[in-house]
Amino acid sequence: MTSSPTRSPLRRLTARGRDEPHRVASPLELFFDLCFVVAIAQAGVALVHAIAEGHAGEGILNYAMVFFAIWWAWMNFTWFSSAYDNDDALYRVVTLVQIAGVLVLAAGVSRAFDDHEFLAVLLGYVIMRLALIAQWLRVARSSEGAERTMALRYAFGVLLCQVGWLGLLVLPEGGRAWVFLVMAVLEMCVPPFAERDHPTSWHPHHIAERYGLFTIIVLGETIAAATVAVKSGLDENDALDELLPIAMGGLLIIFAAWWIYFVVPIHGRLRSSKQAFLWGYGHYLVFASAAAIGAGLEVVVEQAVGRAHVSTLAASAAVTLPTALYLLTVWGLHSRHFKVGIAQQLVLPVTALLVICCTFLGDWAVPAAGIVATLAVVTGTTLTARMTAREHGEPVRAA
Repeated sequence: MTSSPTRSPLRRLTARGRDEPHRVASPLELFFDLCFVVAIAQAGVALVHAIAEGHAGEGILNYAMVFFAIWWAWMNFTWFSSAYDNDDALYRVVTLVQIAGVLVLAAGVSRAFDDHEFLAVLLGYVIMRLALIAQWLRVARSSEGAERTMALRYAFGVLLCQVGWLGLLVLPEGGRAWVFLVMAVLEMCVPPFAERDHPTSWHPHHIAERYGLFTIIVLGETIAAATVAVKSGLDENDALDELLPIAMGGLLIIFAAWWIYFVVPIHGRLRSSKQAFLWGYGHYLVFASAAAIGAGLEVVVEQAVGRAHVSTLAASAAVTLPTALYLLTVWGLHSRHFKVGIAQQLVLPVTALLVICCTFLGDWAVPAAGIVATLAVVTGTTLTARMTAREHGEPVRAA
């Protein structure tokens, strides 16, 4: 929806139609996504440092916590904007406040990892969430009946959760993981609770596009991070023979990750709120694992040039494990709904298993994982083409 000089800068925040034609992502939404990737990049850098210094367990836990804050704030805005984006001046200002919040969060990521200091991260998260509460109160003011009740439930639920997150500041460090686990579950319970009597009018095609665009941005950040790591390694060590296979393997993994995600259109399966909630929540693993692949490639590069204090096995696992998780999650959320027969269904699960096995191939783990991921794309495309040819009696170009 675009603004017009003849339209009022302040309008009622009313629901948009689920069947609205030609619904696409707005420039504000694209700007929102790009700013969120700044925080994802910071989380990835911190994860690299933690693994490279031999603190993988602690780094992964901090990464999971910080990434949840980033992803959850992004997801809530995405579904809200799909249902209520009226593009007036106040809506834009409140969205820009949310962007400011994620930048505050990004600024605090390194301290959260290095010093276990979550104040800046929590402050940024609270800024984003308070802005969302303001949006829901606008909806409540512009609606009535069940819709108004739904909006107030959202506002109250989000506000209550912000109080709970204060436990990260006041409880001992050993209890923070439990606070995170409990609060993450409570946060994810807010949407089903709020929408139990009146679902929001999110747009299936728009939601699928928004998630797809964010996946592209995260994969792009992964490529950028890996490229910078390879360049740094070449500049400081001139280790082309060691880094070229890593770079090629990483590129194949990311290309395959893009192909596998976008090979099927998913918006047709987002028919109910229950399906949409499960699909949307599952993308935490998709986004987190995709970003972690880039961090893992950086670790492998640092290990290859002697800057990381980890074994080859541990460095390889930093790439292969998130790659396998990505493949399994995309299969569970997308691909399995479109596969016919056991052979097609087994392609991605078997590929994930083979990628994990590549962990034990030493310096060739990443190139081997890239080849395995590429062969998965070739195998899946071939099986789909053959099935289509049998059904229609003529060759059909595979997606």
